[in-house]
Amino acid sequence: MKNKFLQALPTSSYLTLIYLFFYIPIVILIIYSFNEAQYSLLWHGFSWRWYQELFADTDLWIAVWHSLILGVFAASVAMCIGSLAAVSLYRYQFMGRQLLYGLIFILILSPDIVMAISLLILFSFLKIPLGFWSLLLAHITFCIPFVVVTVYSRMASFDEYIFEAAKDLGAKDTVIFSRIILPLLWPAMLAGWLLSFTLSLDDVIISYFVTGPGFEILPLKIYSMVRLGVKPEINALCTVTFVLTLVLVLISQLMLRKKP
Repeated sequence: MKNKFLQALPTSSYLTLIYLFFYIPIVILIIYSFNEAQYSLLWHGFSWRWYQELFADTDLWIAVWHSLILGVFAASVAMCIGSLAAVSLYRYQFMGRQLLYGLIFILILSPDIVMAISLLILFSFLKIPLGFWSLLLAHITFCIPFVVVTVYSRMASFDEYIFEAAKDLGAKDTVIFSRIILPLLWPAMLAGWLLSFTLSLDDVIISYFVTGPGFEILPLKIYSMVRLGVKPEINALCTVTFVLTLVLVLISQLMLRKKP
C-alpha cells in the first residue's frame, strides 16, 4: 500500500517534499530573526532590533573581517594551484596520472574530521604556530580539490583540435596556455574561486582544530555564541551569512553554465 502511494506521486511532488524538508528550517530561522522577543519562541512582533545589535557588535565584525581576508587569500591560492593541476591532468600524460586524479576525489569525499586531525598533526610536527597561517594552509588544502574538479570538467568540454591547430601553427605551450586555455577557462576558474571562498567562509570542523586564540573567524564565533544559547542576534547573523553564501553559490553556478 505504501509503495503504491509513493509510485502515484509525480516526480515534482518528490522534489517539492525534499526541498521543503531542506529549506523550511532556514525559512523559520529567517522569520525569527525579525522577532521582537529575545528568548520566547512565540511571535511578539516585527523588529529590526537584532540586526541593529548585530551590526553594532565590534568583536563580531572583527571575526567577519578575519573570515573575509582568510577566504580571499585561500580561494585565490587554491584557484591558481587547482587550475594548474587541472590543466596538467588534462593535457599531459605521465606516470600516476589516473592515481592522482582519483586522489582528488578521495580528498573531497573524506570526512572533515580526518583532514582536521591530520592537518593538526602535520602542523604540530612542522612546529607551525596555530593561527592565521595554519588556517590559511588548511583552507587552501581542502579548497584545491574542488577547484581541480571544476576546472577539469570545463576543459573536458573543449575541442582538442584547438590545441593541435595551435601546435601546427608553431605555438608553444606557454602561448597555448596564455592565449587559448586561460581565456576559455576563466568562467570555471572564477566559479572555482567563488566555491572555494564559500567553503572557506562556512568551514567549522577543520578550522576548529587548526585555529589559534589570536585569530577568530566567523564560523567559530557563531559556534561559540550558539553554545551559550540561541539568541535572535544569532538568527540575524545566520540569515546574513546564508544570503551571502547563496549569492556566491548562484554566481558560481552561472559561471559554469555553457553559453548557447
